Amino acid sequence: MSTRGKEHTRSRYDLWAPIYNITEWPIERLFFRGWRKEIWDQVTGPKVLELGIGTGKNIPFYPRDIDLTGIDLSPGMLKRARQLLDKKQQDRVTLKEMDAQNLDFPSNHFDEAVATFVFCSVPDPVLGLKEALRVTKPGGKLHLLEHMRADQSALASIMDKLDPPIHYLIGVHIARKTVSNVKKAGWDIDTVRDLTSGGIVKKIEATKPD
Repeated sequence: MSTRGKEHTRSRYDLWAPIYNITEWPIERLFFRGWRKEIWDQVTGPKVLELGIGTGKNIPFYPRDIDLTGIDLSPGMLKRARQLLDKKQQDRVTLKEMDAQNLDFPSNHFDEAVATFVFCSVPDPVLGLKEALRVTKPGGKLHLLEHMRADQSALASIMDKLDPPIHYLIGVHIARKTVSNVKKAGWDIDTVRDLTSGGIVKKIEATKPD
């Protein structure tokens, strides 16, 4: 695992945390909120891990009857997420600063794992997905909402070229092959659905093998 890569990602998200929600407000209102709700409507738990909770954009959509642990690498992001939890949620939602590549949980601990726009920024996405697999119970579900490398070769080539400078500036990779990474990590993929033209945003559901 690259410590340098992890610290770069943390520093970029700490830097962006105060204005993160403002910069994403238009696309969040137009598209992301609806997709987030769709993801969380399918989560039944009861014990759920959210990887990369960020500023807490998923908090309004948490099901009532789940016990949720949310982690994030960035303390700046976590600070904002904590401010969104109401008193009822504080009894069943635990937020922790933690690296998705090195989860401090026992194996087979959670019923389901959820991540939305996270594995574009985890330094080693396959390692992070393997850790999610480890801490999820056999037969447990993984729910992902991710942006990734386009399906069309021409656009994909442009994204490949833009990926390094964008990652340096804001900590995000725009040309990840996330469906392939989920498979490499050992998950059984159930469904992959394109949410945008070109397959840049996809909804992925997978299961941990028994």
